[in-house]
Amino acid sequence: MFGFQRVGDMVWACGDMMAKGFLLGATAGRTTLNGEGLQHQDGHSHLLAATFPNLLSYDPAFAYEITFIIREGIRRMYSEQENIFYYLTLYNENYPMPALPDGKEETIAEGVIKGGYLWQESLTEGECRVQLMGSGAVMQSVIKAAAWLEAKGIAADIWSMTSYTELARNAEACERQSRIDPDAPVKASNIATLFAGSKGVAVAVTDYMKALPNSIAKWMPLPYTCLGTDGYGLSEARDVLRDHFEVSECYIAGAALTSLAREGLINDGEFQAWFSELDISGEKEDPINL
Repeated sequence: MFGFQRVGDMVWACGDMMAKGFLLGATAGRTTLNGEGLQHQDGHSHLLAATFPNLLSYDPAFAYEITFIIREGIRRMYSEQENIFYYLTLYNENYPMPALPDGKEETIAEGVIKGGYLWQESLTEGECRVQLMGSGAVMQSVIKAAAWLEAKGIAADIWSMTSYTELARNAEACERQSRIDPDAPVKASNIATLFAGSKGVAVAVTDYMKALPNSIAKWMPLPYTCLGTDGYGLSEARDVLRDHFEVSECYIAGAALTSLAREGLINDGEFQAWFSELDISGEKEDPINL
């Protein structure tokens, strides 16, 4: 919040003078720094970061993701001497850090750098499937929502989306190349490669404004719903803030159910019964108006 809103000119100067290094957005996000009030709640720094052409921004959820990003940044900036710099959002919320799966380091590292990877594949079979996409601290809400959906027999794959900005930039670059060189073989974007073969519907959840995950909506191959933290916010506890912004597990599960019903992947009876279990009121005020 302070890094891009209050010293944005300095950050732009860093980019303009081709500085190298890492900007660490500590206590980032709009719902993790609870109790501090509006002036500290950051729901837009990743959108501002996207306006810096040589700044690569990431929103990691787990410790090993940070390791891969730092390692790649050191390689590109200091070994390859690229004139780029990095922005990483970090949080002040404590939650368990999973171990890096054995034998998957190279695959996961590649996904982290490109902007996303399949963190957990559901073992539930069937066409009724949800692709849940999370990042940063709200990944914990995504994990809880996935467990709730799985209990209903709905397969819920979990994706860790480390950088919507990098995914969007790559897709734009692929589209541009096809536009200026139409006779060349079409290069698949990282988004197309990432979700090739994925089924069902997709729900993206972020601790930032919906515009961040919506930046890749044009290229998503599945019905796509974005949840984010649009609005000023409140000085409250984390669980209350996440309910307020509609990024808690019940709203994630509700968005998944609604999308599945609209695509005909669950029937009306199942939808009504399951949705009624969630603490969601149709009369709730839109948080952007509060």
